[in-house]
Amino acid sequence: MNTIIRVLVMTLTVVFTTVNAQEFQGIATYKTQRKVDIKLDSTQMDSQMQERMLAMMKKQFQKTYNLTFNKEVSTYKQEEELDKPQVGGGDFQVMVVGNGGGDDVLYKNTKESRYSEVRDSFGKIFLIQDELDLIEWKLESDTKYIGEYQCYKATYTKMVEKAKVFSNVEDDKDDDTEPEMEERTVTAWYTPQIAVTNGPDKYQGLPGLILEVHDGDLTVICSKIVLNPQDKVEIEEPTKGKKVNRDEYEKIMEKKAKEMMERYAPRKGRDNGETIEIRIGG
Repeated sequence: MNTIIRVLVMTLTVVFTTVNAQEFQGIATYKTQRKVDIKLDSTQMDSQMQERMLAMMKKQFQKTYNLTFNKEVSTYKQEEELDKPQVGGGDFQVMVVGNGGGDDVLYKNTKESRYSEVRDSFGKIFLIQDELDLIEWKLESDTKYIGEYQCYKATYTKMVEKAKVFSNVEDDKDDDTEPEMEERTVTAWYTPQIAVTNGPDKYQGLPGLILEVHDGDLTVICSKIVLNPQDKVEIEEPTKGKKVNRDEYEKIMEKKAKEMMERYAPRKGRDNGETIEIRIGG
C-alpha cells in the first residue's frame, strides 16, 4: 500500500510540475536607450543644427519592448508608436543602418537554443532562423534591487566592430579595409525569483530573468513585470518571410546598405547637402 501511495504522489508531482511549466506566463516591459555621440566640424553644420540632430537621434533610440514568456519560449516585440520620429530634414539626412523596425518580432526557444526573427528591412520581410549564441556568463557577487526583485550581476566579454561615423558617404563607398575590432564587457542583472533563462532581445542563459543590460552604448531596463496575467496570451513562432540564417541576412543587409549609400551620396559638382551614415553595432 505504501508503495502504491508513493508512486501516486510521484505521478501527481510530475503532472503538476508539467502543468505549471505549461501555464506559467509573464510579460516584462523594457525601456531601451542608446547614447549618441556625433562629432562634426563647423563646415558641416552649426551647433544649433547639430543639437537638433542629436535630439532626434536620441528619441529614435528610446523604445519600449514587451517580452512575453513562459518557461521555454518567448516573443520580444516593440510597442506600437503613434508618432515615429523623423531623423533628418533641412540640409542634412541621417541614414541609420541596423536599427530594426517596429514590426520586427523575435521568437526564442531557450529549451532548444534557437530563435526565429522577423525583420522588415528595406521594404522586404525576412525570417531569420538560427541558433542562439551560447553566452559564457561570469556570475558576480554584486546584488541590487530592481523594483521588488533582488537581482544578481553577471558579465561576459565579446569582440565587436568599432562603430563608424562618416561625414560623407562618398568617402566610404570603396572602403574594403578590415573592420577595427575592440573588446567589450556586457553587464546584466538577473533575478532568480523568476526562474526562466530568458531576457530582452537575444540576452539569455542566466538562472533567472534578466531585468537590466548594459552593452556598450545600449542600456535596457525592465520597467514592469506581470506574472500569470489574467488574460492568457499565445506565444507563437513566426513563419512568414524569406527564410535566411544569420550570416545570409547580414550579407544581404551589407549589400543593401552600400546600394543605399551610393544612391544618396552627394555627387561631385552638386550641392545635395550632407548625408551622414551611422552604423549601429551589436
